[in-house]
Amino acid sequence: MSTATSTASSSTYELDFERPLIQLERQLSELENHADENGVNINAELRKLRSSHTAMLKKIYGKLSAWNTVKVARHPDRPQSVDYLRMCFKDFCELHGDRRYADDNAIVTGFARVGPYKCMVVAQAKGKDVKERIKCNFGMPHPEGYRKALLKMKLAEKYNLPVVTLVDTPGAYPGVGAEERGQAEAIAYNLQEMSRLKVPVLSIVIGEGGSGGALGIGVADRVAMLQYAWYSVISPEGCSSILWKTGDKAPEAAEALKITAAENLKRGIVDEVIDEPLGGAHRNVELMGDRVQKWIVQNLRELKRFKVENLVSKRYDRLRALGTYTEE
Repeated sequence: MSTATSTASSSTYELDFERPLIQLERQLSELENHADENGVNINAELRKLRSSHTAMLKKIYGKLSAWNTVKVARHPDRPQSVDYLRMCFKDFCELHGDRRYADDNAIVTGFARVGPYKCMVVAQAKGKDVKERIKCNFGMPHPEGYRKALLKMKLAEKYNLPVVTLVDTPGAYPGVGAEERGQAEAIAYNLQEMSRLKVPVLSIVIGEGGSGGALGIGVADRVAMLQYAWYSVISPEGCSSILWKTGDKAPEAAEALKITAAENLKRGIVDEVIDEPLGGAHRNVELMGDRVQKWIVQNLRELKRFKVENLVSKRYDRLRALGTYTEE
């Protein structure tokens, strides 16, 4: 795994393709500290370095490969669902459990307000530190997580509240216990029931959108992706291990899978790409939160104008159109 630094945080994590940028950031930091300590006026040099830094950011992030996009989506400082719950939603009231087996911490659900609207939020959680990641099973939900999500969506439908889902998972947990408790059935049932929910449903891929684990809460009227998120039927490493019998071909697999936001938009898998701050969401978390909130409010305003029958019908048409192609 590569390592990334952010000008917005004290992280020592470094992405390999950002190394020239990181060196420039260190120079900037040293120059700023030197100016503060000695009261020296070096504004001209600082402006020059900051201009070079911005130009380098634009150059690097203007042509990210699919594999480097995956690295950005996995950045440990990247805002997670817990950050968006804080930045975009008010009065969040968490709801627990699936009333069958357990409460899965990899999926967080609850009532909330976003802008002027009440809604139900369903979000996949990865955890910020080692303790939280273990508690959240590294963002890989069990079947009880998907049943919990659907139970809360049905509750939202009962009270005529829209549903907002935040997708961020490398995939559903593939362990023996999860399979014994019906992992595939839980995801499949969610796909069926979400496709006919009689309330507006929005979904945003905020980081990783891995396979059925993402689809289990990703069926919606409008689907958006953050600019440097990825969304695919399988992770690049998983694809590489199947096709080439090794994980070393993950970069090639990422390109072949067309997993980037731009590729998903081009193929009609998602409806919109939400631009990230220059250099990725981890460089300006609050700005990213503001953009996500605006997208949610705008789309809820539009979807609430539809009659229930038309809403479900349009959702069906959207799903039927996925995967169509023509041969010449």
